[in-house]
Amino acid sequence: MTSRTVHLAVYDTFADWETGYTTAHLAQNGYTVRTVGLSLEPVTTMGGLRVQPDLALDELRPQDSALLILTGATAWDTGGTLAPFARSAHAFLGADVPVAAICGATAGLAREGLLDDRAHTSAVSFYLAATGYGGGARYVAADAVTDGGLVTAGPTEPVAFAREVFRLLGVYGPKKLDAWYRLFHDSDASAYEVLAGEDTEGPEEERTQETGDRGAGA
Repeated sequence: MTSRTVHLAVYDTFADWETGYTTAHLAQNGYTVRTVGLSLEPVTTMGGLRVQPDLALDELRPQDSALLILTGATAWDTGGTLAPFARSAHAFLGADVPVAAICGATAGLAREGLLDDRAHTSAVSFYLAATGYGGGARYVAADAVTDGGLVTAGPTEPVAFAREVFRLLGVYGPKKLDAWYRLFHDSDASAYEVLAGEDTEGPEEERTQETGDRGAGA
């Protein structure tokens, strides 16, 4: 993977809180975050912020990206407006470029068939079951799950979601990744010294399946 650009999908009622940790710390570690909309028209987040997309979805190519991030939004459950983003996720995974989906975006990927053969999580199992997807047996009650290049998490797990993205992209070695999580999830002040110190480890190798070990899926 050579690209250092991460693409963040934005649309009306985008759930602001779900990707703040992820994008902020990727940007602090040498990644460029670009926003992608269905068009170049501004969108309004759930928190009332206006966002001008950097590019339209039809301009997005997997080969230009290190990761596609999809957040929750009411539109995932009220029609097919956001289905093009799920199709883009399909194209990304087919090109071996990872995807990270949280909250309602997991339902969009379920409808696209992307969770049928991958371990995954979401808000609760019956939320995804309502989509009629075929992956119910692969549901994991965990804070966040990574399998086959796809990160999934529920809406109350933005820190675990970020942790899995950092693991997948090799942003931190294992000790720093653990320290980052302890600092931002557990408010463990002792983790700061580890996180601020020199990283003498190599990036943690990508695993075919990684399930969070702190708490059940939200």
